[in-house]
Amino acid sequence: MLLLIDVQRNMLEPPLPVPAWQDVSAAIATLLERARAAGEPVAWVRNNGGPDDPDAPGTTGWELVHEPAAGEPVIDKSVPDSFANTDLGDLLPPASHLVVAGMQSEWCVRETSLTALALGHEVTLVRGAHATYDDPRPAHEISLAVEKELSEAGARVVEVDEVTF
Repeated sequence: MLLLIDVQRNMLEPPLPVPAWQDVSAAIATLLERARAAGEPVAWVRNNGGPDDPDAPGTTGWELVHEPAAGEPVIDKSVPDSFANTDLGDLLPPASHLVVAGMQSEWCVRETSLTALALGHEVTLVRGAHATYDDPRPAHEISLAVEKELSEAGARVVEVDEVTF
């Protein structure tokens, strides 16, 4: 399954996108196109921010960058772990293989991937298809640190071109 986490306008489109947003957005679009062409299931996770957040429900920033296809579930969440208080776990057969991409590397991507691993799922994190903001380290350093941590926890970290469905 391709799991797209928080691929929302507030982080992947101006006025305040993540650094390298165009490359990240293109990588996510490539993964989505490949998954759909292969008949691979796709699930979307969408963050519901608070009333003053750029991803508050109903705002432009809350909208997904890509339109989910018929039958592709959209799971709304309000905490970094996409499994917490959602039905994501119910959608996945035991020991599923998840290809993970999305926002933000050190928050929702990290937490969701760690939970998936703890639940016995195989996780593949796609380098260049997840990102975050500078804070205070440069965003690319934060994303690399998350890749290292998840790799040590048992996830595979691969380039976009290495992903097969």
